[in-house]
Order: sequence, then C-alpha cells, then structure tokens
Amino acid sequence: MGLRQIKNSRIPEKLDPWIIALLGCLFFLPGIGQVHLFDWDEINFAECAREMIESGNYLRVQINFQPFWEKPPLFFWFQAASMKLFGINEFAARFPNVLAGIGSLLALYFIGKQWRNRQFGWLWVAAYFGSLLPHLYFRSGIIDPWFNLFIFLSLYAFIRLSEKISRSKLTWALLGGISIGLAILTKGPVAALILGLCILIYWIIKRFQPVPNWKWIGIFGLSALVMVGSWFGLDWYQNGPWFTKTFIEYQIRLLSTEDAGHGGFPGYHFVVLLFGCFPAATLGIRAWFQKIKSGDPDPIDLERWMRILFWVVLILFSLVQSKIVHYSSLCYFPLSFLAASQIQGWIRNGLPIPKLEKYLTLGIGSLWAIACLALPFVGRHPEWIAPLLDKDPFAVANLEALVQWPILTIVPGVFLAVLLWLFMRSSKQTTTSRAILQFFVGTALFLFLALWAFLGRIEQYSQRAIIEFYKEHQEEKAYFHPVGFKSYAPLWYARVEADLPAESKDPNWLFNGTIDRDVYFITKINKESRLSDKPQLQKVWSENGFVVYKRSK
Repeated sequence: MGLRQIKNSRIPEKLDPWIIALLGCLFFLPGIGQVHLFDWDEINFAECAREMIESGNYLRVQINFQPFWEKPPLFFWFQAASMKLFGINEFAARFPNVLAGIGSLLALYFIGKQWRNRQFGWLWVAAYFGSLLPHLYFRSGIIDPWFNLFIFLSLYAFIRLSEKISRSKLTWALLGGISIGLAILTKGPVAALILGLCILIYWIIKRFQPVPNWKWIGIFGLSALVMVGSWFGLDWYQNGPWFTKTFIEYQIRLLSTEDAGHGGFPGYHFVVLLFGCFPAATLGIRAWFQKIKSGDPDPIDLERWMRILFWVVLILFSLVQSKIVHYSSLCYFPLSFLAASQIQGWIRNGLPIPKLEKYLTLGIGSLWAIACLALPFVGRHPEWIAPLLDKDPFAVANLEALVQWPILTIVPGVFLAVLLWLFMRSSKQTTTSRAILQFFVGTALFLFLALWAFLGRIEQYSQRAIIEFYKEHQEEKAYFHPVGFKSYAPLWYARVEADLPAESKDPNWLFNGTIDRDVYFITKINKESRLSDKPQLQKVWSENGFVVYKRSK
C-alpha cells in the first residue's frame, strides 16, 4: 500500500498508535541485552543507576560512589527503575530508551496528524523510524533520546501557546514548562538555552511581534522552575550549593573546551547528519535551505519553527569545541519533519523524486552498502589494514581478536544494495509513494540486520576481552584500577561495592599502601611501561591490546 492511500486505508485510524507502538517494540527491543554496554557513556550512565541501587542514595548522582556532577539524576532514575524490574544487566540499562523511542514516534504521529493529516503523521514517523542514527539511538543506553524528546515537546507546547486561536492555553503552558524542566533534570541547562534561542530567533524573524500573553509565559516559566527546583532545590537544601556550582561550571567548560579529546572540524555535525540520518537527510536536503511549497495552511508556522530548531542545534554544536555524534541528535526531529514535508509535496503533486535527492540518496546509500559488504572481508583479513595502524600498537593488537565472520555477514550489504536498486527503479515512476514507503521500511530492516551482523563483532575487537576479564573476577572482590586511560567498565562489570574504604580511590595507596585485598591494574600495551617497572606488580593477563598487572595483598 502506498502512502497516498493511507487516509483511505481499511485499517481504522484508531489503530494507528497501536501499530506504531508494536513497530517500536519489534524493532527496538530485540537484542538490546545481547551486547555489552560500551565505554564510556553507556557504562557510565548504567553504573550511576546501579550505584543508586547499591547505595540506596537516589537523590545524589554518584560514580565510583563519589559525587558525579556532570549530569542530573532523571535518566538514572529511569534506569534504576528498569533495573529493579529486569535486574542489573544490559537489557535494563537500555530499556528506558525503547520507551523513549515509542513515545517519540507516537508524538510525531499525533503532532503530524494534527498539523496536517494522517498521511503526514505516518510520513513523519516513517522518516524518523527509517533513518539510521535516529533508529539506532533508541537501542542504546545514552541520555539523549529522553533529553531530545522533552525539549521537542516543550517547544511544541510553546508553539501552541503562541497560536492566537489555540484553546487550552493553561494546558500548553503547564506542559511546556514541565517538559523543559524535565529536560534540564535529564541533562542540564543547555535545554533551556536551545529553547530560548529558538524563541528569540522566531521573534526576530517575526519582527518582534507580540509574544504570547505574559500570564501564560509566567505559568510556563514557573512550572519549569518548580520542576527543576524539585531536585536542585532539595539537593541544595540537604548538601549545600557545591553540586549546583560544580555542575554549572562543568556545563560552561563543556561548551567552551574539547571534552576528553572529542574535537572535530566545524562541519563535523553536518557530515554526521547527512550520513547518519540517511535516508531522511538526503531525501529532505533541499528543505534544509528553502521553504517547502506545499500550498497547505500552516496556522502555527510549524515549518518555520522546525527549520529554526534544526539550524539552532546544528550551528550551536558546530561552534561548541567538543564534537560528539549525539550532540546534534535533537536535529533528528526537524530533519525528519522537513523530509516528510518534502516527500508529501511530491506525492500530492504526482512528481517523481528530483534528481538531486535521488542521486544523493543513491550515492550515500552506496557508500553504506560498500562499507557493509567490505567489512566481513576485512574482518577475515585484518592484516590488510594492520599496516595503516602501525603507529597505534593498541589498535593493531585489537585486530588480533578471534572474531568469526561467516558468509551470512554480507547479508546487510547485499540487502541495502538491492534496496537501492529497487528505490532507483521505483523512483522513475510518476508516483513516489510506493518507492518512499518501501525505502523507509527497508532501511529500518537494513539497520536491524546490520546490528545483528556487526555490533557484537565490533565489540569483540574493541572491548570484549577486558570486559570478560572483569566478569570472571567479579566474585573475587578485588580492586580494579585503569592506568593511562579512562574507563567505567571495571565499576559496572566487576560490580564494585559501595562500602569500600576511602583510600581505595587513591592510586598511590593502591600502588604502595597497606591494601586489604588484591589490586588489578589495567592498561593498554602502548602504556605498559607505566606498570612494567614496578617490582611490587606481577603481570597476570594480556589479550587484544589490554594488559593486567596484579598486586597481591
């Protein structure tokens, strides 16, 4: 069934939300507990939640049972609740984002249907669901899916609050304030910065026309303050201003300096969105820069708001010194909106997909297909790329991992190549609905296959050996101390206890003090000299670039 026929479908409209929720479950849930959490972010956040449960302290975020000032607690509360239900494991750590994914798709459907019609609601869902990074993030254990959803809902509430004919202004004011408050409690005040910049730029574009009634803005702001104060205020009251002060200083430092070497060139996020949000980015690329001529009324100016949100996030995080993939992930909402709007215009006017969008999609899709086809062969012959890494002995040692690459691992690449061929064939027709529907569903299936084929194998190269070491020594109740690199993996996978002595956090004590249990020092082979010259240590393990030295009690 093509997208043109959605509003005439025999499927009752009231079933749409249930179908979307079912799709979310079918695609986001399977396999989320099969691969170890990845260092840093996934393990960092899961460990914060585990330590809440271990210590019984749910008010203050901790890492290694010391105050962790980088993030507020809301997402960790979600993870802790999930761990109470499913146990302390990878599935529980990632499950909250499955709910965020289903909630995001439902929000897009309802907003899209209300803004235009049922067809557009489904198009917006398809564009988001069928794009690589947006889909992948809901299978992860990072904070951003919830953070982005709360900001997006807050902005939409403000848009509705600005609508002159809108009813239920009190509801929208409360919803908007609560949502931005929840966003701040999820990741921090950058949520308010993004929302404020979008409102300011819209106000300037509209030549300083009156904003919503100050009464509703006051309720919006007051509800946000109450939400934020429900935790920051309580922490300040119980523990003083230290956390809030340190947290704000960290946020400023994060925006102005590179974080842990995560630098990049100014166009970094543009490239991430173009390749990572394939195919919504390529199909909607023209709409990034020019107004879509749909001919439909837009009483709430949603298209303008979405374009402002897109460019605010893209430019803001291009200026920020730290360049990390998920910093621009809030762009996924407006990017998929613009793609859906562009596509609906083609469908309504019976137009073929324009050459720019068609060949850009083919080009970037072909690069993904080639990469997926090449990966299994490179995996079978790591000696092909080892010379390229000769300046990094740790990376070369990673390639020594015994990873099986059966012939079936070429399936994702073959599938995407066939999908691109079908897309090009279908796009020659006047109507584009069937080509678009097939393609978005197909890219979601491609990602599903690619995760099955590659994710676990990539994890075997990057970290599995050392994580299995931690798990094997979990019952030993030793101390684990990384040397020369940062890692949260020993905390989560060795199940570090809450009641360890304070001196166990001191490296000097671990090396030279009177220890009450064995200590394992973990490093990488290119930094082994930091341990090999210490006579009190004995080398006990080495695999895939990781080296472990032991100091016995």
